[in-house]
Amino acid sequence: MDSEVEKFLLLACEEAEKGVQCGDGGPFGAAVVKDGQIVAVGHNEVLKTNDPTAHAEVTVIRRAAAKLGTWQLSDCVLYSSCKPCPMCFGATLWSRLQRVYYCLDDCDAAEQGFDDSEFYDIISGRKRKEHYLCCVPLERAKAAMQMWREKPDKTPY
Repeated sequence: MDSEVEKFLLLACEEAEKGVQCGDGGPFGAAVVKDGQIVAVGHNEVLKTNDPTAHAEVTVIRRAAAKLGTWQLSDCVLYSSCKPCPMCFGATLWSRLQRVYYCLDDCDAAEQGFDDSEFYDIISGRKRKEHYLCCVPLERAKAAMQMWREKPDKTPY
């Protein structure tokens, strides 16, 4: 294994331990690195912030984007103590990260009570959650889409 990859994965693991010790949230840590330099490091802060989206990966992506002044982290790599959940995986794709390394998989997380299997089943279409995602096609909703389409100075992302 590449020693740099291992170094940053160990940092993510240390951050996960720190988060558990201080009671901020679940046992997850992450770091964003650019050109071998740490841009952001953090851990799950769901309990600390009462924010269900404050997973380690989302937390460090937000910090890295703020620090670098860009939403596009295509020159950055994310290191995580565990495989990103579906929400965090989406965040890694939206932020255009170059690569994601992780130590533990979703089965390891599920053993500790962080079971994402229902999310994967719903996303894949294997399972439906009746009356949860309800489309109400209001014509008014198209206005913002049209405004965006016609906006000459928009920044596509």
